[in-house]
Amino acid sequence: RAVKALGLPERTCAMEIDLDLLERAGAGPLRAPRVSAFPVATQDVALVVDGSVAAADVGTALRAGAGELLESLRLFDVFTGEQLGEGRKSLAYTLRFRAPDRTLTAEEISAARDAAVAAAADRTGAVLRGA
Repeated sequence: RAVKALGLPERTCAMEIDLDLLERAGAGPLRAPRVSAFPVATQDVALVVDGSVAAADVGTALRAGAGELLESLRLFDVFTGEQLGEGRKSLAYTLRFRAPDRTLTAEEISAARDAAVAAAADRTGAVLRGA
């Protein structure tokens, strides 16, 4: 509505910022992460763990193992079923990797993913689904 009311072109984005709220939110300058101009590499992994293992613990292990190239991690599926075995569950995560200074190679991406999975295996007993 604001875009239309101001007579701006249709594909314009607009937002409203409450500067008073922003000022109260923090004292001192805010530091924003540097935005990389290089492409993101996305890898999905499904890990099978004991039903008592928290998804957050697996996520923490994946983050620790993936290293500094990991930009974000998101749990997108939890599955339980006979084929996994009683008391087991599958947790599927999307890992997004990016370097601030270059396009990652397939080898770098695979190594970071493998390190993340290895850390999850060591810390939580996770097994790569289908392996």
